[in-house]
Amino acid sequence: MSKRTMFISIILVATLTAAVTAYYTYRPNAVRVDKFRQWIRNPASHPDWKLAAGSRCGSAPFLFPTDGMVGFLWGDFMGKLRKHQGIDIFAGTDVGITRVISAYPGYLTRQADWKSSVIVRVPNDPLNPGNQIWLYYTHMADENGNSFISDEFPAGTSEKFIEAGTFLGFQGDYSGDPGNPVGVHLHFSIVEDDGNGQFKNELEIENTLDPSPYLGLPLNGYENRDNVPTCEL
Repeated sequence: MSKRTMFISIILVATLTAAVTAYYTYRPNAVRVDKFRQWIRNPASHPDWKLAAGSRCGSAPFLFPTDGMVGFLWGDFMGKLRKHQGIDIFAGTDVGITRVISAYPGYLTRQADWKSSVIVRVPNDPLNPGNQIWLYYTHMADENGNSFISDEFPAGTSEKFIEAGTFLGFQGDYSGDPGNPVGVHLHFSIVEDDGNGQFKNELEIENTLDPSPYLGLPLNGYENRDNVPTCEL
C-alpha cells in the first residue's frame, strides 16, 4: 500500500469515526421527545410529568421556577450542531397564564430592549462559593413582543434585589420573530460570569452551567436520554 493510499485510508477512518461519535453524542433523545409530544397534545393525561413552581427537590439550592414539564434539557441537540444551553419548561397552557418565579435570591436586571427576558446576578454561587453566576429567564412575552414581565421590573431595571420565589412574569411564546412564535414555555439557564462582573453570551452552551445539581433533577441531556425529569424524594 502506497503512503498516499494509507494516508487517505486513515483520513476516511477518522472521518467515519467522528461521524459515528457525533451521531451517538448528538442524536435526538427520541424516547423523551416522544413523551414531550404526548404532553403537548394532552398535559392532563400525564400529571406525574409536571413539576410545580416553588417546589424544591431534596436539598437542592434552587426552587423550580414555573409549573410544567421539562421538555428540553441542557445539552440536548437542537439541530444544526447547536446544543441547548438551558432547560425549557412547558406548562401546556396559553400565553400569559402560567407564573414564573425566581429560583434564587439575587439582583435583577432587565435591559432596555428586553421584551421577554430578565437576568439575575447571584454574587455567591451556592454550589461553588466565591464564584458569581447569573440566572436567565426568557420567553415572557407574546409572539408580538407584548411583555408578560411583572410591572415591578420595567425595561431598564438594573440591579434590583429580589428574594427566591419573587413573581417575575408569565410564560409566553416570544421568539423575536413576530408571526413565528415558539411553543409557550419558560427558558431558564445558569450563565457564567465573565470575570469582570458581567454575564457571558447565554447563546453558547460553553458559557452556561448544567442546572441539574442546582435543581436536584436529571436535567443534563447527555446523561438523561430517555426520562422525563421528576423529583424522586
